[in-house]
Amino acid sequence: MTIDQEDTRIELIHADDEAKYVLRDAREILAIVRNLLGARALVSARLAPGNESVLSTLVAVAEDGTSLLLDGSADPLQNQRMERADALDCVTQLDKVRIQFLLRGQRLVEDGGSPGFRAPLPEALLRLQRREFYRLQTPISEGVSCTLALPRVDGSRREAELRILDISGGGVAIAVPPVGVHFEPGTEFPDSLLRLPDTAPISARLVVRNLFRITRRGGAEVLRAGCEFADLPRGAEDAIQRYILRTERTRSARERGRL
Repeated sequence: MTIDQEDTRIELIHADDEAKYVLRDAREILAIVRNLLGARALVSARLAPGNESVLSTLVAVAEDGTSLLLDGSADPLQNQRMERADALDCVTQLDKVRIQFLLRGQRLVEDGGSPGFRAPLPEALLRLQRREFYRLQTPISEGVSCTLALPRVDGSRREAELRILDISGGGVAIAVPPVGVHFEPGTEFPDSLLRLPDTAPISARLVVRNLFRITRRGGAEVLRAGCEFADLPRGAEDAIQRYILRTERTRSARERGRL
């Protein structure tokens, strides 16, 4: 199993259905943690705050379900840093679903002569299905964008051109600028224009469904607004699918050329 290391942390800020992404019920969290244990899933634990990460595994879950044991490092100094960290920001996968949770109050212990970290069960757990969160990532070189028509106080409109991070037949994810555009679940952007290579601009009404903060390796942050298409004109979905297939074929051919 591999862990997607491109994004060190994904934080849900707003969503129209938080329960779709975040579990807070202790019994449900415990069930997933036990499944991770049974699958011997690898866990990338980032020492927060900071960017230092350790590749680990879950070793055990307490019989009463209130705590878990995470494998420690072979480096004693790294174990000391892990114990002193404010939290361990853990990322793993189970059945192709990205799972992320914070461990707090971790204590360095000895387990059968090996170092490990005992920590209370996480209070919340973030799950991201690939079909819901990961779509075709648009090549930066192609400059795929979306133009939003934003109302002014005087009733006129101004245009804002924003980068599309990824796209599917059902919607897009947009890189949210620091200022100037307000995104929250339920916000609608009528008369938006999608600009894809070799395709005429596509008119669409976008509805914001969720907002995530993504922290890249190195600490760079980007706000990602997941938007659903509404009222696509005839033929627009076919044009989007053609772009996706063309981009995937080009990407696959490029990858084969590297082998």
